[in-house]
Amino acid sequence: MLTTMTMQSPLGPLRLYARAEALVGVYMHEQVAPAAEVGRSTRVLAAAEEQLGEYFAGERTEFDLALAAVGTSFQQLVWRALSTIPFGVTWTYGELARAIGRPSASRAVGAANSKNPLGIIVPCHRVIGASGELTGYAGGMAAKQRLLAHERGQSSSMQQPQKPSSMLRV
Repeated sequence: MLTTMTMQSPLGPLRLYARAEALVGVYMHEQVAPAAEVGRSTRVLAAAEEQLGEYFAGERTEFDLALAAVGTSFQQLVWRALSTIPFGVTWTYGELARAIGRPSASRAVGAANSKNPLGIIVPCHRVIGASGELTGYAGGMAAKQRLLAHERGQSSSMQQPQKPSSMLRV
């Protein structure tokens, strides 16, 4: 059974999803998320909420959670590589492609990156274009900019919670 809870964050509401005792999704208010039973708290949802709170407070740079994102074997490969990008560091899509041993697969890596269901936890926001410019982000470009600024030590980027621009749909 898929369960969910919503937590407040400096980026607006985050919807956390778990199946059994593994986190399967973290979605920002702008993202379309799966339907799930609301209000059935699990240990992993509580731990995810706590660790995300610590991340936003500047007290955590890595997450220690059971994860079970659903995706193709290629997506899983890309998502595992994303998890190795250090806090405060950015990689290009080309660097990510080389990290998985497929240097000519930048576009495929970008497509897999965009399907990451565990945003922030699996840090797809740390991937940028070859020119060094920020590229798309499922949670919105403003959220990506704020996450990167937060990780670069510009802590004021996470001071005030932002209200969502539209109604939250669960």
